[in-house]
Amino acid sequence: MDPIDTGSGSILKQPKAVWATAGASVVAFMGIGLVDPILPSIAQGLDATAGQVSLLFTSYFLITALAMLVTGFVSSRIGGRRTLLLGLALVVVFAGLSGTSGSVGELVGFRAGWGLGNALFVSTALAVIVGAAAGGSAAAILLYESALGLGMACGPLLGALLGDASWRYPFLGTAALMAVGFLCITAFLGEQPRPARKTSLLDPLKALGHGGLAATAISAFFYNYTFFTVLAFTPFVLDMSPYRSGAVFFAWGVLLAVFSVIVAPRLQKRFGSLTVLGGSLVLLAADVLVLGHGSHTTAVVCTVLSGALIGVNNTVYTELALGVSDAPRPVASAGYNFVRWFAAAAAPYFAPKIAEWSDARMPFTVAAVTAVLGALVVLVRRRALTAEAEELQPSHATEDGVGVFAN
Repeated sequence: MDPIDTGSGSILKQPKAVWATAGASVVAFMGIGLVDPILPSIAQGLDATAGQVSLLFTSYFLITALAMLVTGFVSSRIGGRRTLLLGLALVVVFAGLSGTSGSVGELVGFRAGWGLGNALFVSTALAVIVGAAAGGSAAAILLYESALGLGMACGPLLGALLGDASWRYPFLGTAALMAVGFLCITAFLGEQPRPARKTSLLDPLKALGHGGLAATAISAFFYNYTFFTVLAFTPFVLDMSPYRSGAVFFAWGVLLAVFSVIVAPRLQKRFGSLTVLGGSLVLLAADVLVLGHGSHTTAVVCTVLSGALIGVNNTVYTELALGVSDAPRPVASAGYNFVRWFAAAAAPYFAPKIAEWSDARMPFTVAAVTAVLGALVVLVRRRALTAEAEELQPSHATEDGVGVFAN
């Protein structure tokens, strides 16, 4: 099947409201990898260490993790449209302030505010796209996943292009793009229906009482430590100019997008979700181990190849998290993301520390171990996950709720 043909129509034939939300989603996901190519430049410009600059990821994802308990609470009370606009407004303000930072401490703080805005926006965007899209849920999900992949690919590229002149410009550019997204959603997206039942702050935590969802979240926690060691620490190991580093992570993002949207569903259909996930985690462990211990050229190649494995893992984890329990999918997603984003906050902090205590190879050795631990959780808890995993279909895995900020 053509990847843009869902069987009920092309994903390209969508209302303006969907395109406005999808376009803003691209920019929102760009913000995750935006700083990758300019991390060394930021360190130089603000006279900061690699460990201090890596806190840009830590503050961003720590707030994101905590915000997962709040997003459903907020959107179920003020509606999807207002939640999107609130999130966009926060990103515009804090991305702009990031570009004016006079110290690394200020920048880390502003990135935390950015993380809150991004969590509010991205955790609501999929539900809004599903509600407004033509062609059914499958078309909406594919469009959302495409926006995610495009954003993850273009973020490093934008960071490199603007960051070559000044590390401040990528932040200011993102603020401008998100302001355009704010205006588009204001103009084209009408108010969305609110859920019949309001979400409480404790609902995501209660959902983690389900053994299958808890196992998925714990496995994803270990996996995310590996993922964000690659994303946050590799730029210092590669030690390349913003343009060259941006090109490497653009290629990484392209593979992430292709394998997430196109390859992963086909592998799942042929081999089953748990087999694909376990195999991909083991391959990712081998990849990051070689990345850390090989030559510079080998590190570049392994960085790019890791995008393919990360794309596969993201898709399978998302579907497991949203289909493994009987909790409403937005609530299950919030609980799952609450756990796993703590690893995304931890890896950028610990990787430079581990390098200081030993050498630059050790963070990748630790990352390889955490990927294997993620695979072991899947293996040990396979019985709790098997029945649900066999029933999962990529076309319905995120159809009625918050998805992937999940990816």
